[in-house]
Amino acid sequence: MEDITLRVARKEDCPRLMELIRELAEYEKAPEQVTVNLEHFEEAGFGTQPVWKAFVATTEINGREVIHGMALYYIRYSTWKGCRMYLEDIIVTEKWRGKGIGKLFFDELMKEAKEKQFSGIMFQVLEWNTPAINFYKKYTTKFDPEWINVSIELQ
Repeated sequence: MEDITLRVARKEDCPRLMELIRELAEYEKAPEQVTVNLEHFEEAGFGTQPVWKAFVATTEINGREVIHGMALYYIRYSTWKGCRMYLEDIIVTEKWRGKGIGKLFFDELMKEAKEKQFSGIMFQVLEWNTPAINFYKKYTTKFDPEWINVSIELQ
């Protein structure tokens, strides 16, 4: 197996990251819910006021770097806890799952959160996504059934 490398995402990675996002939406049986376009995604990550940061997992195949996964987060503020990392998605392309990329991402995210002195890491997982739930249980995660997800769509 090739060596897996993590690095910070760059603007030129965005087309591949959008492919991974669509793959996740297919896995979650909601492809029609991906409404962000590449231009907006790039601007939100690399424009004048970036709101997200991502790490990518890569290998070199035939002398070319290939992205196999991403972990995208942003900073949220809790009036009770202060700055916290909100992990929006960890996505590993199907062929590369089970090769330790998720653990590499989690280790890097925890390192980043500690370096930036965030008070914690928040994320969501679908209740039927048993592989992800089992993965998260390997860490000191706290599942909170008390809160209800709420959103307002503006489009």
